[in-house]
Amino acid sequence: MYRAVIRGVGSYLPETRLTNVEIEQMVETSDEWIQTRTGIAERRIAGPDEATSDFAYFAAKAALDDAGLSPEDVDLIIVATETPDYLLPPVACQVQARLGCRNIGAFDLHATCAGFLSALQVAEQFVKSGVHEHVLIVGADTLSRFTDYTDRGTCILFADGADAFVVSRGEEQSGEGVIATTIHADGTYFHNLYIPGGGSRTPYGEGAKAKIVMDGRKIFKLAVNVMASTVEELLEKTGRKKDEIDWLIPHQANQRIIDAVAESLDFPPEKVVSTIQNIGNNSSATIPIAVDTAIRDGRIKRGDLLMLVAFGGGLVWGGAMVAY
Repeated sequence: MYRAVIRGVGSYLPETRLTNVEIEQMVETSDEWIQTRTGIAERRIAGPDEATSDFAYFAAKAALDDAGLSPEDVDLIIVATETPDYLLPPVACQVQARLGCRNIGAFDLHATCAGFLSALQVAEQFVKSGVHEHVLIVGADTLSRFTDYTDRGTCILFADGADAFVVSRGEEQSGEGVIATTIHADGTYFHNLYIPGGGSRTPYGEGAKAKIVMDGRKIFKLAVNVMASTVEELLEKTGRKKDEIDWLIPHQANQRIIDAVAESLDFPPEKVVSTIQNIGNNSSATIPIAVDTAIRDGRIKRGDLLMLVAFGGGLVWGGAMVAY
C-alpha cells in the first residue's frame, strides 16, 4: 500500500475584481455591512470570455509545473465543479485535451463546496492502491454566472477561480501525504442552498431561475456544526491531538463562519488560513486556493500538518488531514 502525497499545487484567479463599492450600486447595502457580515472586501469575477474550463486549465498547468511533471505523466483527471462550461461533456475532458494528456480517464465530480475534498478522497484511493501514480484534481467554479445580483444575501458572497493538486504515489512510511479523509451528506437540507432552475426538473426557460438560492441563517448554523464535528472526527480517527495541527484551512464561505468554527474548537486564530477578504467564496476552489496562498507566502512549509474542512449545498461536508 502506498501513501497519496501532494506533489504540486497551483491556482488561477480571474483578473476582474468586484468590490463592495460596486455592489453598493446594485443592491441596498454598504461596504461596512458586507465586511462586518462576511469579511469580504472584493471578489474575483470571470471576464465575458472566461469560463470554468479556462480557470481549471491554468490551475492544472500551474500544479503540474510545481510538481515538475508533464501532462504525459498524468494518469487521471478529476474536476470538482458545480458550474461546467456546458451540461455535457465534463470539464475534465476539456482540461485533458487542452493540456495534451494521453487518453486517460477524466471526469467531473459534483459535490458543491465540498467537491475538492471529495475529489481528494477519490484520488487518494486510486493512488494508495497502486492503480495510478499521478492524479490531477481540480476545484474550479464560475459562480458569478449563477449569482442573483438583486439578492444582497447571496451576491456579496460568491466568486470565481480554480486550484489544482497533483496527488502522487509516495511511500507509506515517509509520513507525508494524506493521512485521513471523511465525507458526509444529509439531503434533508437540500432546499437550504440550491439552484432551482436549469436542471432536468425545471429546464432553462421554464419558470425557475437558474440562480443560487440560500437560507443564510440556516446554512450558517449547519456549517459551523458540521465543520467543527468533522475536525473532531478526524482527530479521533487518527489519534492526533489538536495542538499537533499546524494549520486549519476551512472552506472560505464567510469569515464569521471561519471564526465560529475556530472558536468552537478552541483553535488559535493565528493558525487559521483565511483568504476570503480579497477572493470571496469560489466554492470547490476555496480550500486549495487557501493552501496555495499560504504555501506561496511562506506560512505552510513541508512537513506541516494541515486540517482541511468544508461544507456545501446538499448538505454535504467533509475533511482531510494532510501532512504537506
